[in-house]
Amino acid sequence: MEDSFRLKFFAMLGLCFVLIMVALDQTVIGTAMPTVVAELNGFDLYAWVGTAYLLTSVITVPIFGKLGDEHGRKPFVVNAIILFTLASMLCGMAQDMLQLVLARALQGVGGGMLVITAFASVPDLFPEPRERLRWQVLFSSAFGLANAVGPSIGGYLTQYWGWRWVFFVNLPVGLLSLLFVWRYLPRIRHSDAPPSPLDWQGSILLALALGSLQIFIEWLPQGKPPIELIALAILGIASLIALIYWELKCENPVLPLAMLTHRSLVPLFALSLMMGFSLFAVMYYAPLLFQGGFGLPANEAGLLVTPLAVSITIGSIVNGRIVTRMANPNRMLHFGLFLFCLSAFSMTRLNAATAHSLVAASMMTGGLGLGLLMPNLTLFVQATAPRAQLGVATAMLQSTRMIGGMLGTALIGVLVSHRYAAGVEQMLHSEKASWGMRLKDPQILVNKALASKFLLGHLDAAQLLSRARAILVDSIHASLWIVVALLAFAFWVAHRVPPMSLQHKRQPSE
Repeated sequence: MEDSFRLKFFAMLGLCFVLIMVALDQTVIGTAMPTVVAELNGFDLYAWVGTAYLLTSVITVPIFGKLGDEHGRKPFVVNAIILFTLASMLCGMAQDMLQLVLARALQGVGGGMLVITAFASVPDLFPEPRERLRWQVLFSSAFGLANAVGPSIGGYLTQYWGWRWVFFVNLPVGLLSLLFVWRYLPRIRHSDAPPSPLDWQGSILLALALGSLQIFIEWLPQGKPPIELIALAILGIASLIALIYWELKCENPVLPLAMLTHRSLVPLFALSLMMGFSLFAVMYYAPLLFQGGFGLPANEAGLLVTPLAVSITIGSIVNGRIVTRMANPNRMLHFGLFLFCLSAFSMTRLNAATAHSLVAASMMTGGLGLGLLMPNLTLFVQATAPRAQLGVATAMLQSTRMIGGMLGTALIGVLVSHRYAAGVEQMLHSEKASWGMRLKDPQILVNKALASKFLLGHLDAAQLLSRARAILVDSIHASLWIVVALLAFAFWVAHRVPPMSLQHKRQPSE
């Protein structure tokens, strides 16, 4: 019994290091991105640094969720750690934005493998929900530790060591996680039958459908030729129709469509989609608001984002202590949504004159809400899905979150870029200052060298630069109103979740 506890503890410790590595990557990159763009140029690829990662992750997650169910998860965790660590090194060595985007896409493959195999390994080790939730406090603490130090580390490394170290920091964590997972994580399969072959046709169609959607969203506001946009739309729609047709007749589908009609699972997947949209919209554009809009250095912007990350941990730990004792744990979803929606609303009111304590309070409120939301979505799905499909169900939950994040990063990026460019053009037209057209690229707001050259050029440059910052702030505020509206709609979706009970070993599955 003692040996079993010891093995499970060290296996969970290894999975915690995996989670720390992924969480660090997600939190440090947001703080570093304005500086990355300033050095590598190419603001038009700003959103792609995030969406390339999310796109490859969301394609990878259902594939390896299924493979983990069929073959056991350990070999995929090991290979994912190696791939993610190598891709992180390539990100740190990138010489231009295109190389960084491609390296992030490769990193997303490893990140998708890591997320689904790590989260699905927990119910393998701890089948009973109450015991699992107690052990998930260790997960929450690891995730929170990474989130707590991530923005500050990102700001510090970017400010004093250079943004490349934001990616190189993954290397020692990757080696440590590989050591523990290789030695202590057991290889568990839930069936004695031979593994079924992978649904490669469904995987390819899924990749085509999601990839077409992502590129279409990116290209739509860029004035691309209509024939290219129409071709992308046709490819995406045709791939989606073919995917549905194929998965309905496939004996071993990579995307079990029956789960999309499950009364308990559908609203949970929908909430995961909306949380992904809102979370990534905030995580990627709050640092740009603080640095480009308020004119703060990277390390100060990182400190302002830190309360969001720290509070996710606090919320997760508090949730773990009380949710299994509640007769109606669904209430935690509503309370978490209220806090996150309140945070998003308060962010629409922030400006450069707002006290940093109020900014931190807004971030903290959002983190608490997320801490009450995200663990429960995972717990509810794993308590509802059939045991033989735990990996697939967890994969679909993570996939919907990543699709939401992909859409949130891309759509908010499109809105911010378009609104900012239009605002600056209108300002310059009214001022008849054609020499200030360089302001149309928001990169000038985060690149000190470009800003200095601009300020030396004309007497009115400082005033125009200040007004450009105000336009960027207004553009990000407008995008955050979309998040507020989406979270308000999420309340209705949360009411559609059937009453859950964590008092018994498992929920009956439909």
